Formats: sequence, C-alpha cells, structure tokens
Amino acid sequence: NGDNSDGGEDALNATSGDASIGDDPDLEALQQRVKEIEEEAEKIRQMQTDVEKQMNMSSGSSGVGSPALTMTIEERMEVDSRSVYVGNVDYGATAEELEAHFHGCGSINRVTILCDKFTGHPKGFAYIEFTDPESVQTAMALDESL
Repeated sequence: NGDNSDGGEDALNATSGDASIGDDPDLEALQQRVKEIEEEAEKIRQMQTDVEKQMNMSSGSSGVGSPALTMTIEERMEVDSRSVYVGNVDYGATAEELEAHFHGCGSINRVTILCDKFTGHPKGFAYIEFTDPESVQTAMALDESL
C-alpha cells in the first residue's frame, strides 16, 4: 500500500505539473512575441546601417566634403560658424523652398530639415549651411520672416 500512496503522489505531482503547463501557451506566445520584436529590431538596425553606408558613399562620391561622422572638431566648428538654425519651419516645407527663401543671403552648401527617425515626419526646424560665414549675419536679418 505504501507503493500505491507514492504512486498517488506522483500522479498528483503530474497533475499539478499539467496545471503549470496549461499556462505555457501564454508564456510561449509571449516568448514568440519577444522573439518577433527582437527580429524586427535587428532588421531596423540593419536598415539603419545600410542607410548610413549609402549616405557615406553618396557624400564621399559627390566631393562635397567628408561626412559628419568623420569630421574633426575643428571642421565641425567651421561648418557651424557658417550655419544658421531655422525654427518654426512649416511641416510641408521643402529644402528647395528654404533654399529659395535664404538664397539672397549668399551661396548655400546644404539645407537640412530634421525629421523624426521613427516616423520620418519633419520636426519643424532646419539648418542652412552657407559657403561663407558672412552669409550668417545676412540670414539673421530674416529673423521672424515668413
């Protein structure tokens, strides 16, 4: 009879084990979802790497200058001295429209409209990089212009 009671306990343990296995589908679903999210994050990282490589290749081949990632501090400071921040930029504004607006200030190297990295929508501000630092003062005269 002692053997039967041990067998009964084993049967009880198996039953209680089955109850915890009943929770496994939820756990498995969560684990599967986490795995999907991790795979998606890896795809996004890969896409970002690909875009950065393309940007580096295109800026390197255009002869405009070294990419921002490889600029020295002095080069960045020099570029900053030739750039202006433009706030309250209409979300529908294009780089061409901003270039046309600031064209009278001097020769423009680059117009950068900052966008949200997840949605791609403009953030409402931009940077205008001029060829000459003197153009910055002229551009400042356009403060609060429409």
